[in-house]
Amino acid sequence: MKLLLRTVASAFMFAGILAGCLAILLLVILMVRFPPLLIAVVLACWIYRRQKVSTNL
Repeated sequence: MKLLLRTVASAFMFAGILAGCLAILLLVILMVRFPPLLIAVVLACWIYRRQKVSTNL
């Protein structure tokens, strides 16, 4: 029973990691194909970083 649970957990972990990698790859492809999306992502990261720095002070 323990082996079955470990196997199922490993399969779910593998599927989750694979889905995450595919999502990141799709996002990179979309950013290369549509430059406004790249600008939006960079701007969002910049705004997030500024807010994080200002809350730490």
